[in-house]
Amino acid sequence: MVPTSDHLPPVVLPSALDGRHGSNRARGGVRQIAADTDIDAVRLWLAEYANSPHTLRSYRKEAGRLLIWATRVLGKPLSSLTREDLLAYEVFLANPSGEWADPTLPRRGGARRLFEGPLSPRSARQAMGILSGLFRYLVAAGYLAGNPLALRRRRGESKAGRRASVERYLNHELWQSVLDFIETLPRVTHREQQHYERIRWLFRLLYGASLRVSEAAHAKASDLSQRRSKWWLHVVGKGGAEGDVPMADELMADLARYRQFHGLPAITAALETTPLVMSVAGRTNRFLTPTAIYLIVKEVFRRAAAALDAVDPSAAATLRRASTHWLRHTSATHQADAGNDIRFIQKNLRHASIETTAIYLHAEDDLRHERTTNR
Repeated sequence: MVPTSDHLPPVVLPSALDGRHGSNRARGGVRQIAADTDIDAVRLWLAEYANSPHTLRSYRKEAGRLLIWATRVLGKPLSSLTREDLLAYEVFLANPSGEWADPTLPRRGGARRLFEGPLSPRSARQAMGILSGLFRYLVAAGYLAGNPLALRRRRGESKAGRRASVERYLNHELWQSVLDFIETLPRVTHREQQHYERIRWLFRLLYGASLRVSEAAHAKASDLSQRRSKWWLHVVGKGGAEGDVPMADELMADLARYRQFHGLPAITAALETTPLVMSVAGRTNRFLTPTAIYLIVKEVFRRAAAALDAVDPSAAATLRRASTHWLRHTSATHQADAGNDIRFIQKNLRHASIETTAIYLHAEDDLRHERTTNR
């Protein structure tokens, strides 16, 4: 039975566009999936990411956009798209005008707008990378004969993408300004105090443990353990990869403060299932969703940016772009600046390759700039 929990956009397609007779459908051979329409095949692909909510949302969005564009603009099913069609789609992503990005349309529902505006070059590359993964899956499943994105030119993209990711962090001064702003949050009422304590702890957890948003959302008290008098947080991350993250004494003190505010013991128990980040009222049986954590962080960044507008417009603009993942990048960058061994940073971030971790090494660039400009 085809999974239906993916919440793809509600598209009702005529038989000519449902993909049963797509020109790129595989003919003969052994099929690995029973789906016989494009939507059912895409749902199976999405089902592979059911345990990664953040990834699922991103992949679902891109697959839904392409399905609707292909059938509405080209009058083609997804399983008939050619390389030329996908080139046209990349051009469209740079300028999704008219009804596609109409701000008067709702964000949800069948008649919703699918874009907030033109995609940046980096976002467009990410979208096409996701779709290439979809096509690879459908080819491997014996559903499609070939991947129309297999010919896509990638030269130079990895460097551009890497450069963009390197810049998604806060320098030491801007990070401190965010912490200082959090201390200005209102705490007159008990509800305001609850909001303040959660925000204070959440930002320190994401930064101090270098967590992805989904990792923070799923973390619980029993994931903490002590070895040789040192605290560690066990994390199940991207792709199910497991790792242990060091928890500094200062960070554990922040956790103790947060828990005691909600009437919990400062030290966690071995079998305790209390979320590390609770609902604002401190409910111990309710985990926040990654989306909820993302929105909390974005709102703090937005308000901190507004406070900086008058004195540092450039820093304010940076904060408006920042998100939860920036805190992970900020943590890694600050570890590298402090001289932490790159192998340790790799383990802290659970990177498969040390080359991925190396993008956070900025100290050499700083020294080169200083020596060059201060001759």
